[in-house]
Amino acid sequence: MASKFAIPLALLLCSCWFAVPGMAEQPVRIGELSSLDRQYMAQQRQHLQDLAASKLGRRFNGDKERDLELLQVLLDQQLVRGDQVRELQAMGIIMGDLLASDLGMHWVIYEDNAGRSRALRFQDSDHYLFPVTMIARRREVGNQTPVATIYQKAYDIIDGSRTTQPLR
Repeated sequence: MASKFAIPLALLLCSCWFAVPGMAEQPVRIGELSSLDRQYMAQQRQHLQDLAASKLGRRFNGDKERDLELLQVLLDQQLVRGDQVRELQAMGIIMGDLLASDLGMHWVIYEDNAGRSRALRFQDSDHYLFPVTMIARRREVGNQTPVATIYQKAYDIIDGSRTTQPLR
């Protein structure tokens, strides 16, 4: 008897899921980093700085070529592996700092119905990058795209927008 009602009940539940008022896409909210966000990001940078210094005797210094190469060495020598999400995301923050410096972007909080993320925003535009997860998501699934390639793709996306977007 229960099986006779299982399919119609499942169809009813599915149709209700899509028909619920207020389920429409919620607007994106953009905000400044909180003091906790800034503190967390500083800790992430320091954690990776300490790892590079202790294992390789090198430090991040804000020089794009040198820092991207150091991020790659950490991966190549498996000092940061695909299952180390914290370290991979710290690498994304360091890469994000380089993108921000090179492209005139700034860190913001990007919040939508999918959640809250730290993102880079180009001026006051609707152009965003999410560098915290750019390396992590690839490495977690075994994608070996070089850090410099990830950086360049992100750079090109925003650089193309800068030439077509009127500056505010």
